[in-house]
Amino acid sequence: MRFNTALLHSKKMGDEHTGATLTPVCQSSAFYQSSAEQHEKLFHNKANGYSYTRINNPTIAAFEERMSALEGGIASIACSSGMAAITNALLNIVNAGQEIVASTSLYGGSIDVFHDFEAFGIKTVFVDVSDAQAVEAAITDRTRVIFAETIGNPKLDVVDIEALAQLAHRHGLPLVMDNTVATAYLVQPLALGADIVVNSTSKYINGSSNSISGVLTDSGRFKWDKERYPGMAEYARFGKFAYTAKLRNGLFRNTGACMAPQTAFYNLIGMETLGIRMERICANALALVQFLEKQPGITVNYPGLEHSRWHAIADKQLERGYGGILTIRVGSKERAFALMNALTIPKIVSNIGDTKTLIIHPESTLNAHSTEEEKADAGVYDDLIRISAGIEDIEDLIEDFTQALQSLDAE
Repeated sequence: MRFNTALLHSKKMGDEHTGATLTPVCQSSAFYQSSAEQHEKLFHNKANGYSYTRINNPTIAAFEERMSALEGGIASIACSSGMAAITNALLNIVNAGQEIVASTSLYGGSIDVFHDFEAFGIKTVFVDVSDAQAVEAAITDRTRVIFAETIGNPKLDVVDIEALAQLAHRHGLPLVMDNTVATAYLVQPLALGADIVVNSTSKYINGSSNSISGVLTDSGRFKWDKERYPGMAEYARFGKFAYTAKLRNGLFRNTGACMAPQTAFYNLIGMETLGIRMERICANALALVQFLEKQPGITVNYPGLEHSRWHAIADKQLERGYGGILTIRVGSKERAFALMNALTIPKIVSNIGDTKTLIIHPESTLNAHSTEEEKADAGVYDDLIRISAGIEDIEDLIEDFTQALQSLDAE
């Protein structure tokens, strides 16, 4: 099946008992069992079923299955937020006294949580992951994972996933990729060698900004060394499902980072239109880039531009476009704020991936807690505006940006 058909038909939807076309919402915190023996089997992983929604739920499981199919993985675990998904994905395999090698061009919230890990004795070494020598130099005998974003937010650097995965595997390390900005519509990191992929499903997967959630998906291919990852030894009996089995039976279950059933339902509905939304969003982003490139005093950053540092790898790696995010620099923070305030269609919102066009000033918001060096590494400047293109008529967006820019010139 091709992309849109697979979204709708690769996994069973609805309810075969009633004929409902949508997966029912099992809004129940707990599930009764037929016997005490069956309950015991559930708690000892000797039977399939549901006992408590903090561990799993039929609606959530349906969403996890569809995410696994979307990303080409063997299993997924749905979490309460994208940040919860990142935290679970990493702390499942990294312990006190160990290290993470991470890209310098991460979303500001991700940088913040890596600093939070320091209180638990986990160090993160930030490095430009496009520089293989720098990555090699950052790896020590304490490193346990490499983490990067498919398309950096808001730097918009495109990571060569295949090359980074090969480097990680030479050192016996798993590669975890955050695919939120690109989504599987543009690229499947697992198909290029990544081992685990994370998505903040609050963004493009959901598509309507109605729920906070995240998900991690495992390829099932990484060979976990029992000496380097002793916590995995107990779960080796689960074979290729060892990583998710350990997580679901430990950190994920015990910290209560579960997705709500209603959120899983919203995400199931949203992901049905992911392909057609992304097609329109990518087209609108490119058209807006082409318009803004011609405007005086505006510097545009977008991997679809031929002069972009990352255009070549974007052309090679991204299948159906260059993404829905672009950034512009306008000369000063004051001009950035004035332009944002003059626009009438884009909403000033700290989110991406909506049907509506969204704008934000990252330096004063998302990266407010980053150091000046971290901001520079992430491509965050005080005159930078991040634009998340929506599905509006592009003519209306261009007219709105035209009037906003004219209002700046009139001052």
